[in-house]
Amino acid sequence: MLPLCFAQPGEPVIIKRIGGTPDVRQHLENLGFNIGGEVVIVNTLGENIIVKVKECRIAVSDELARKIMV
Repeated sequence: MLPLCFAQPGEPVIIKRIGGTPDVRQHLENLGFNIGGEVVIVNTLGENIIVKVKECRIAVSDELARKIMV
């Protein structure tokens, strides 16, 4: 298991665990980051990571990406 920010761009990965406070976990779940869900890193722009989740593209900070374990 490693944080999402260390996954290879373009390679689909499965979310295994989401860390952080309950508020952070709820926010990520509302964005579509659910355990067992598939995500793909599209690109990185500085401190932000663009991720494809459920056919949508979402930008998350490096800090949030470190809480998503794949």
